[in-house]
Amino acid sequence: MEQYSLTNIEQESSDKEAQLRLTDEGKIPQHIAIIMDGNGRWAKSRGNIRSYGHKAGVDSVRDITEACAQIGVKYLTLYAFSTENWGRPKLEVNALMRLLANSLRKEAENLNENNIKLNTIGQIDRFPERCQQELQEAIELTEENDRLNLCLALSYSGRWDITEAVKKLAKRVKKGEIEPDDINDDLIGAHLSTADIPDPDLIIRTSGEYRLSNFLLWQLAYSELYITETYWPDFRRDELYKAIQSFQERERRFGKLSKKEQKKEASLHV
Repeated sequence: MEQYSLTNIEQESSDKEAQLRLTDEGKIPQHIAIIMDGNGRWAKSRGNIRSYGHKAGVDSVRDITEACAQIGVKYLTLYAFSTENWGRPKLEVNALMRLLANSLRKEAENLNENNIKLNTIGQIDRFPERCQQELQEAIELTEENDRLNLCLALSYSGRWDITEAVKKLAKRVKKGEIEPDDINDDLIGAHLSTADIPDPDLIIRTSGEYRLSNFLLWQLAYSELYITETYWPDFRRDELYKAIQSFQERERRFGKLSKKEQKKEASLHV
């Protein structure tokens, strides 16, 4: 027991040192989005069924959420279930629904105690009634919190999000509220499901896949990408810190010249 306590103290000390280095060395991303991939392959590599990997992935969600809150990230969006995931075997989908409902019930109070607000994006009405009820209760319980905004993308599709925004804008044009020429990037963004939160600064994908998988297609236009071979159940705060460090080492140009290139260009016109 004493050895276990000492190990915990050492781990906490090491974690605080890592967090201090990141906060001292550069800017912490305001919004991190994560494609949580690899649960099934992680389980298969251990000789278990896919649902075993999904259960293990819940521990990663808890650890990453806690770490983001501690380090000063304000928004964390997790791609938990895509619209395409409905096409998976019924047994796996049912297991995911049960896991979602049970996890929400267990974690809601913990989120509230840590001043973390929960919200969702996606076609929530497609979920079983129990899941919808647990989601609503967790959202209402945490709605006044402001330390970290945790957003779960559930039954979500980037194309669906954009399509819904277009429909809303078309209705406004039809009603005469706006003219077609009034529609611009800002107006489209204001009609997306993420209208109330900033676009992600950093997008992380686990399991080594190099694709967005229909996730936040509009919002990720200028996000920094970080791909890791680590499966989601093994992705914990030390891996998160590596991703943030990589983000801090980059210069975000948003389509413009780098600062070095700007200086060089200016010197040519002196």
